[in-house]
Amino acid sequence: MPSVQAAGRSLNYEWVGSGGRDTLVFLHEGLGSIRQWRDFPEKVAAATGCRALLYDRYGYGASDILGEPRRNVHFMHDEALRSLPEMLKELEIENPILVGHSDGASIALIHAGAGFKVKAVVAMAPHVFIEPLCLKSIDKAAASFEKGELAKGLAKYHRDARKTFYGWADVWLDPGFTSWDIRDDYLPGIECPVLAIQGEDDEYGTMAQLDDTKRKVRRCELLKLPDCGHSPFRDQPEKTLFAISEFIKRDLS
Repeated sequence: MPSVQAAGRSLNYEWVGSGGRDTLVFLHEGLGSIRQWRDFPEKVAAATGCRALLYDRYGYGASDILGEPRRNVHFMHDEALRSLPEMLKELEIENPILVGHSDGASIALIHAGAGFKVKAVVAMAPHVFIEPLCLKSIDKAAASFEKGELAKGLAKYHRDARKTFYGWADVWLDPGFTSWDIRDDYLPGIECPVLAIQGEDDEYGTMAQLDDTKRKVRRCELLKLPDCGHSPFRDQPEKTLFAISEFIKRDLS
C-alpha cells in the first residue's frame, strides 16, 4: 500500500471506490486500522457514489510504529488539528466527508469544529467527554490484553500490538485525561451537517454522548441503535449503511 507523510510520520493509506466529486475519509477507532473496517467503506462508497480514503493513523496498522513511551492527553487534538490537515493537503483532498468511529469520530468532530472545510461528518460512537463507564471498559480491555486474547487479535492488524494497545489505553487511563471535553470548545463551531450514531449497548459510552452532541451542534441528527454495542458498522451493518447513505444523498446532493 502507498504511504504519505503527515506530522513527520509515514502513514499507510488505501483508496476504495471509483466515486464522483465527493470524497469520504474514514477515521478508525482507538485500536483500529484500515483492515478492521472490513468491507464497510467499500459498501458506503458504492451506495453513495463517492470515492473513499482509508488510512492507518500513526502507531496503528502498517503506519509508523509509536516511537514515544506513551501518547499525550491531547493526542486526538494533535490528530485533528495537525496530522489530518497535512494528510488531506498531501493527497489533495478538499472539503471531505469525514466518517469516524470512536476516537476517529472525536477527531472528525474536533477537525470540523476547528473551522477546517468539511462537507459533513458521520460520527459513530463518538466521545465528546469522559465517562466512568468508558474507563471501566478500558480497564477490562487491559486485562484481556494481558491474558493474551486481545493481544493475539490485534497482532493480525498492527505492526506492534503491544505499543498500539498501550499507546491508546495508557492515555485514556491517565488521571489527567478525565477532564478531556470537546463539548464547548469544538462542537458549537461545527457548521456542516452531522449524523451521530451509537448503539444502545455501547460499553464505552452512554447516550449522553449523542444527546450532548445534538445540543451543541447546529445541524445534527441522531441514530440510536438497539441491540448494538460500540461498533455500529459491525453490530448493525445494514441499518448503519442505510442511515449513512441516506444522510449523504439527502443532505449533500
